[in-house]
Amino acid sequence: MRVVIAEDAAVLRELLALMLTDRGHEVCAAVGDADALRAAVAEHRPDVAVVDIRMPPAHTDEGLRAAIAVREEFPGTGVLLFSQYIETKYATRLLAAGSAGVGYLLKDRVANVAEFADALRRVAGGGTALDPEVVTQLAGAARGAEALGTLTARESEVLALMAEGRSNAAIAQALVVSPGTVEKHVAAVFTKLNLPPSEDANRRVLAVLRYLGA
Repeated sequence: MRVVIAEDAAVLRELLALMLTDRGHEVCAAVGDADALRAAVAEHRPDVAVVDIRMPPAHTDEGLRAAIAVREEFPGTGVLLFSQYIETKYATRLLAAGSAGVGYLLKDRVANVAEFADALRRVAGGGTALDPEVVTQLAGAARGAEALGTLTARESEVLALMAEGRSNAAIAQALVVSPGTVEKHVAAVFTKLNLPPSEDANRRVLAVLRYLGA
């Protein structure tokens, strides 16, 4: 495979290049920022690019944005994103641009050379390679979104007002219903979002977080 690497940490960048070269792959370029990545892909037209999500100058999502641009400009180039942490919103944004020839791995996976190389081959061949931990969190988010879809219109209104920080009494006043009615709606929200009573967690906060996450 012909590979371009985009990673701002010089040591890891060199390690990746050495690891891939030792396995018989051609590292066309190893760069440290998003602009250099796009230039390298345009020049070398590699089979796949390995891209860190967080790169200079702001270290937020520069790598992700560059990866999506690469996919749009050069659809034949696979993109394997990797990150220190699980960031499902970034995985979702990447997959939304098309799931063929994309991957998302945690940097810890690089330690397993065979596993990393296999993921890279799949992405270069037009397949998908997602870290198991990312898949688990994406599945959890999907289940949460499905659960929100089971709420009635009034239950959704109650949850939206909860997200604004309103108490049950304030919600009752806003909806012109009794406090008891609001309590029933809140209880229904907890049940449908699978939030049983717990001494260790505030169900109201968890419900609001589920709502905001969706």
